[in-house]
Amino acid sequence: MKKIGQFIYPWGNGHYTRMMRLDEVLPKYINEEFDTHYFSKGEIYKKLLEKFPDKRKNVHEVLMPTPIDGKVGPSVALSLLNILFPVEDNHSLVNQVKNYMKKEREFYDKEKFDVVINDGDMGSNVLAKNRGIPSLFVTNQYMPKLWKSRSYLKPGLYFISKQIAKATRVLVADSAPPHTICEYNLNFPDDVRDKVTYVGHFSNRKLVKSTSQTDLERLVDGADFGYWMRTGNKPTNDRTGQRYEEVFHESEMNDERRIISHAKNDKSIDRVVGKDGKKYSIGEAYEKKIDWIQIDIGFLTEQEMQTILTGCKYVVINGSHTIMGEIMGINSKPIIGMPIYDEHTNQIKWAEEKQLGVLAESKKQVIKAIQMIRQDYNKYQEKLCVFSENFDGNGAENTAKIVSDILERKK
Repeated sequence: MKKIGQFIYPWGNGHYTRMMRLDEVLPKYINEEFDTHYFSKGEIYKKLLEKFPDKRKNVHEVLMPTPIDGKVGPSVALSLLNILFPVEDNHSLVNQVKNYMKKEREFYDKEKFDVVINDGDMGSNVLAKNRGIPSLFVTNQYMPKLWKSRSYLKPGLYFISKQIAKATRVLVADSAPPHTICEYNLNFPDDVRDKVTYVGHFSNRKLVKSTSQTDLERLVDGADFGYWMRTGNKPTNDRTGQRYEEVFHESEMNDERRIISHAKNDKSIDRVVGKDGKKYSIGEAYEKKIDWIQIDIGFLTEQEMQTILTGCKYVVINGSHTIMGEIMGINSKPIIGMPIYDEHTNQIKWAEEKQLGVLAESKKQVIKAIQMIRQDYNKYQEKLCVFSENFDGNGAENTAKIVSDILERKK
């Protein structure tokens, strides 16, 4: 039986989402029995245990080093301090790297993988190379352009890029140029470019449509609204939400309907704010046919999300790569991007240059962006139509074919 190792970086949700979509299609392309082992930590490790209750022996916790959370994403100061000193519950980064590499080394030597897929975990590239095991590194970044950050981060980016380059193949989870959303986050040198393959976005086009609508779907049916998405880990999600709230308090937003998804499995978040200023439950608002201005929802089902993406006029996001592909490539909706990190800025800037959306770094710019999109909606729709036609959403399938080819060659 063939053995596959999946090493999933636990910072954010995109790494996990990609690998789970790959898991869905792998059996279609591998014509023999195989056993997959999963490695991560924190919330992603918990998600893996929940998703694979019958394969818990194949789900392993490895304390992969991650940045220290701050109020606005990772704290640069605390993360730098953590290199040599313990911070909060985190041992020094030097010790973290030593311990996590030791743990992964033990798994490598025990399981004897035939191929490993590393979505964000660079250390696994090193172990695989040293053992002659084919490794695939899935990414949407390689020496990204720095906009806001200072030059002292460049040595860190250089070190990371050298570890990525040790993979057998580097798989970019995006459409090939010139339709690459993460283009400004990719700066491959000549000696790496030969091993790079643009496999496409790991999109999920399959959706079983229910015969009945939920109260939320009924409530938004036929309405003109914007969809505001909160995504990322807790600091990123919280900061994104704070920035959205600042926009909502502006007078220009008094009549601008919006739906805010919080990406938190918490029903207490669910509420409807009517134009009368009162708050209602979603069921109550639908039954009373409330003229609403804002809907907050903790967690959307796949069906509800698709209904909202189909019905909205535009989508406000922080610049997550996975989400941008779903919105612009599959649903052909213009975006308004309020970036948190340089990675976000690069991707939104690219979309703005292609007239697929607008970069907005302040509340006034967001309001102006809404006005621009509404005034020139046909222009954005035309550009999005062309982009959608060239959108490659077959990243999972294309990666599965590469995995299958590697395993066939090893027979």
